[in-house]
Amino acid sequence: MKELRFALKQTFPIFFTYVFLGIAFGVMMIEAGFSILTAILCSVFIYAGSMQIAMIPMLISGSSFPLLAIMTLFINGRHLFYGVGFIEKFRKSGWRYPYMVFALTDETYSILCSVKHPTNINEKNADFFIALTNQCYWILGSLLGAVAGSFLPFDLSGIEFSATAFFLVVVLNQLSQYKSKIPALTGLISAVVFLVVLGPEYFIIPTLTVTLITLIILRDVISRKMEVAHG
Repeated sequence: MKELRFALKQTFPIFFTYVFLGIAFGVMMIEAGFSILTAILCSVFIYAGSMQIAMIPMLISGSSFPLLAIMTLFINGRHLFYGVGFIEKFRKSGWRYPYMVFALTDETYSILCSVKHPTNINEKNADFFIALTNQCYWILGSLLGAVAGSFLPFDLSGIEFSATAFFLVVVLNQLSQYKSKIPALTGLISAVVFLVVLGPEYFIIPTLTVTLITLIILRDVISRKMEVAHG
């Protein structure tokens, strides 16, 4: 199918990132005592990238599902903002609409924003396959990692550092690509203040809350800075 071949070409740069991060997630799930099937189902039905990695220590520590839901909202809440621009386009995609909303990750969003569709393919199908292909990469990585974590004979302790490395890479990538530094500075200042005031066990939720509220208030200022930068 032309649309699938087109999607594979567009998403190929994402392949290695998603597969290797998926492997880290799969290994961490097995190390945490979960099954291969659980790891795969998480990547099928949750598909939250960084949140999937972040939720593992929370599950181990016995965190409640409401807390996990709140953390997911804050960590992946950015999708609510940049996904608004695709609402009308996704609505016109028919039966694909629910999945396109569900599968809108940072990388998929980036591709959909810049992709140039040839005139001889169905644009709706092409976008659908772009989203689906990226998730398949993530599921494949999760499967490989879960299988490896179950059968490899050597000690895999320390693999959880991949979560820290992942977040660091994401932050540096966003910092270099995003013209306005207000979001990064807001998050940094909030984190430092609440870390000092509340300590390492309780600072995350207040930090994310204040950061989100601040960015909502300053969204017009940030948008103007972005327009000036692109102009």
